[in-house]
Amino acid sequence: MHVIGTAGHVDHGKSTLIKAITGIDPDRLQEEKQRGMTIDLGFAWLTLPSGELVGIVDVPGHIDFIKNMLAGVGGIDLTLLVIAADEGVMPQTREHLHILDLLEVPVGLVAITKTDLAEDEEWLELVQMDVVETLENTRLADAEIVPVCATTGEGIDELLKQLTLLLAKSPSRADKGRPRLLIDRVFTVSGFGTVVTGTLIDGGFTVGQEVEILPQKRKARIRGMQTHQKSIEHAQAGSRLAINLTGVSTTDLHRGDVVTLPNWLEPSQLIDTYLRCLPDAARSLKHNQQVDIFAGATECSGYLRLLGTKQILPGEEGWVQLRLVKRIPIVKGDRFIIRQPSPSITIGGGVVVDPLPRRRHRRFRSELIERLVILANGTPEELILDKLDKSSPMQIRELAKQHSLSEHDFVQALKTLIQNETVFFIPKTPPQPSPSKEREQKNPPLAPPLLGDGKMWGVKSKTVIASKVGWQNISERLRGILLSYHKTNPLRVGMPHGELKSRLKLEMGLLNKVVHQVKEEGILETIEKLICLKGYKPQLTSSQQNTINALLQQFVQHPFTTPSTKECLNLLNNNEDLFNTVFETKTLIRATPDVLFLTSTFHEFADWLEKFITENGSITVAQVRDVFQTSRKYALALLEYADNQGITRRMGDERVLR
Repeated sequence: MHVIGTAGHVDHGKSTLIKAITGIDPDRLQEEKQRGMTIDLGFAWLTLPSGELVGIVDVPGHIDFIKNMLAGVGGIDLTLLVIAADEGVMPQTREHLHILDLLEVPVGLVAITKTDLAEDEEWLELVQMDVVETLENTRLADAEIVPVCATTGEGIDELLKQLTLLLAKSPSRADKGRPRLLIDRVFTVSGFGTVVTGTLIDGGFTVGQEVEILPQKRKARIRGMQTHQKSIEHAQAGSRLAINLTGVSTTDLHRGDVVTLPNWLEPSQLIDTYLRCLPDAARSLKHNQQVDIFAGATECSGYLRLLGTKQILPGEEGWVQLRLVKRIPIVKGDRFIIRQPSPSITIGGGVVVDPLPRRRHRRFRSELIERLVILANGTPEELILDKLDKSSPMQIRELAKQHSLSEHDFVQALKTLIQNETVFFIPKTPPQPSPSKEREQKNPPLAPPLLGDGKMWGVKSKTVIASKVGWQNISERLRGILLSYHKTNPLRVGMPHGELKSRLKLEMGLLNKVVHQVKEEGILETIEKLICLKGYKPQLTSSQQNTINALLQQFVQHPFTTPSTKECLNLLNNNEDLFNTVFETKTLIRATPDVLFLTSTFHEFADWLEKFITENGSITVAQVRDVFQTSRKYALALLEYADNQGITRRMGDERVLR
């Protein structure tokens, strides 16, 4: 299906021409009818001689309503440029041409209207010559020019014939399985509720489907759909569509919002782009210049961050990072327009290269420009690899969300990268051994998923992957963070998981996989919930080591009547860092908040305990107290710690092996 959009100066007969070829008056507002000019977007539809049903978006031509015009041309397949015979090319004709050029609307047709008002044939020829000259160096340079008169019907048949020929050569919109309805109208229908209209791109919708409205991230459901006033169950890419939504009200929605499937499109506030400044722009584009941005039906204010250059001269192009004042839903390959806020004029436009850069870029970096060139022109493999190089590791489903590739292209490209060993799987984190067996065994790492495992290839797969470059980056970052931590905290065995998670900005599941894999590579080791570089030991001074040795001697001399926490701190001169060190190195264990033992003492006790219960069936607190000549407090602490370690369990007043 296709959508035609009008363009042209105010009062050149766009709406009149649409009514003549469709029988539908696109001017729907009372003010439009009173003033005799289009103010907001109008809509109609037409069955061509070929039998194809096409939608038509009629846009305003007046300079005051260019912003409304921009909301309508984002999803069109063919331009119908309208120029009145009695006036010829006018200022808004040229601005509309600039906009169509910047948006790279694929094809176009020119209708010279009001031929009945032309002075004579010679005048009409002069107008056509002016049009041809105006279209030079634009995307409409080779467009057919058809003189028409909407009031008499002259030329209408030829216009329809040319439209049919052009659309027959135009491919249908690609269906990438990621539908986006660019909302251009929101209203209420009595008895039905909220209705939105727009052009559907990139995929299809089905009645009953759950959808998400962006950028608000509101969930809704499709109650019904119409195209050209006919109810449908399934909508195809390229349709002009009206959707009846449940779960949202008209106050929740606005022009420029996007209806899509849930959980794949993240609204953007920083956007990397390739931008062109119009040749007749009054001045160059400057760094941090404020502009209005128009993408699809969305309008947003923002700032230009020029990359690799100090300015972009009129007629020149360059790399620009847009910094928006609010988030908007946009994907790679979307085209946009920028306008100067005051006076409001179009000054340029471009294409989205990366809708979700991780940060603001430093402006003058050659490697950044090289990466943007790859993103703009790269193959699917290069695009996926670039993302993984920046953001490894990632779940496949998260990687798929950040690309505009079709599911087929994405999966095929990913398979190629895996087969070339440029990208690899991060194995699942193996289950942790039970505490009672930790002294005896060590679980081997699990093998990565097999290449032919079909479940892992879908775009919803949670399988974690990384590129070689991306993995090297994350490994070096991890090593650097730990090295810095060890220097800053010489008495600590390692960094807590939570702190490392915050520093690496990874969710805990990914962090665990990274830590496990780097541990397998021999770079780091883990001690309970602490992470340190392989072989690292707390850096104690001789004085600190002597102090700790004096403390430990008390535990050696009195293994089952050990010093309390307060007494330990007193022996360590109240140095809590030293106190933490003896626990982090597993020299001491804390059986209860105030009862401590040497780790070696507890292991000897555990071996004795297992043997005793095996021979006698159970044990009591009193038996432990008597055998080890200690008090009930210490005996109970030993048994409760054995319970917590999975060695024993309590049955009444006795313990048995678990």
